Amino acid sequence: MTLLSLRNLTVRRGECPVVDTASLSISAGECVGLIGPNGAGKTSLLRGALGLLPFEGTSNLADLSARDRAARVAWLPQTREIAWPMTVERVVALGRLPYLARGAGLAGADQDAVTAALKRMGLTAFRTRRATELSGGEQARVLIARTLAQDTPLLMADEPIAGLDPAAQIATLQVFQSLAGEGRAVLTSLHDLSLAARYCTRLVIIGSGRIVADGAPRDVLTPRILADVFHLKADIFATPQGPVVIPLGVLT
Repeated sequence: MTLLSLRNLTVRRGECPVVDTASLSISAGECVGLIGPNGAGKTSLLRGALGLLPFEGTSNLADLSARDRAARVAWLPQTREIAWPMTVERVVALGRLPYLARGAGLAGADQDAVTAALKRMGLTAFRTRRATELSGGEQARVLIARTLAQDTPLLMADEPIAGLDPAAQIATLQVFQSLAGEGRAVLTSLHDLSLAARYCTRLVIIGSGRIVADGAPRDVLTPRILADVFHLKADIFATPQGPVVIPLGVLT
């Protein structure tokens, strides 16, 4: 089942295309890593696909009403801030809003979804804590839990593990991997190439606004692509968990 379909998606900044005729399909059961250097167009592609930026081309998600889209895809933006002194449980419960009638409280199924999301992100003990009193990394995990509580077929996340410690990075990507194993799909932008290769079933590499490679990690993480797209000299080692990329230097 196709959960995201983009055809010739173009997002412009003025006259300049920051995403240039990108076509991409993501099906249930996939955990897809979107990788590329800073400024390559990753965030613009994600936001354009959701209809949050003006775009040319087609996106099956942007055509939906806001409420229908919220029931189909959960979105975690790169900029994350919890401004109000709400409990962790209440912040996570915001993920259930697409399913509630105006003014309605949480039903049993909503409470179950919140509890499951807290457990998945290791936040059960933080349930009654004020989210604004947590560390930045802990707040990031709370907002990931909010997207999990939304319980959508597709999750899209922009650099979700930025600012997390190594254990929390791995735990988060394991959650995304398990979502794909349950028949859902994840599209997430990442900068750690080795973690992307380990936990994603597929990598989409974007450079200068264009998709330059799309496939299994072992097929797209090549010395040539790392040099052309990332201007990076690196050693690549095959392991049972996937390719491990060791950066060696910057190519000029």
